[in-house]
Amino acid sequence: MQTVGAFTKGLLIMNEKDMIPGYVYHIKDSYFDVANDDTLMRNYEGGAYRPTYFCIRDNSTNLLWVIPMSSKIDKYQLIIDKEMDRYGRCIKVLIARYGSGQSAFLLQNMFPILPKYIDHIHTIAKSPLPVNIVVQREIEKRFKEIKRLYSRGIKMIFTDVVRLEKLMLDEFESESN
Repeated sequence: MQTVGAFTKGLLIMNEKDMIPGYVYHIKDSYFDVANDDTLMRNYEGGAYRPTYFCIRDNSTNLLWVIPMSSKIDKYQLIIDKEMDRYGRCIKVLIARYGSGQSAFLLQNMFPILPKYIDHIHTIAKSPLPVNIVVQREIEKRFKEIKRLYSRGIKMIFTDVVRLEKLMLDEFESESN
């Protein structure tokens, strides 16, 4: 079997502490119970592994931040167009190639989690598929800008990420002791 980082090709086995940057993951339902936030994009019912989430590690807190992805390109293109008309740019939604199609990376819906809430890596044909490095860099740039703007009181994220970040940091701290 071929190994890709901490993943064995064809299997959904992962070491939660060894997240591989640039890949897409699925989140455990238990996170949504702990977060208790109706504004989060929750897992679909019936065992479907959707949505998928692009993960970024926040070096200042060491938390993971997940960015939901959607295949509803037309819906999110309208949001981008509206932002472009109003502000001349849109940083909270990015439409980019992923796999054989397009995906909308919804930075407006991002939120922090702990690695233990990652269920598994997203696979296509039983292989993990990374996000293109150019797209990764653009997402990371936008992530940092949105966090900076949010810290200045400019709300660009639907969820109360300050509360969720504190919740995750408190949970991490209590588990470490």
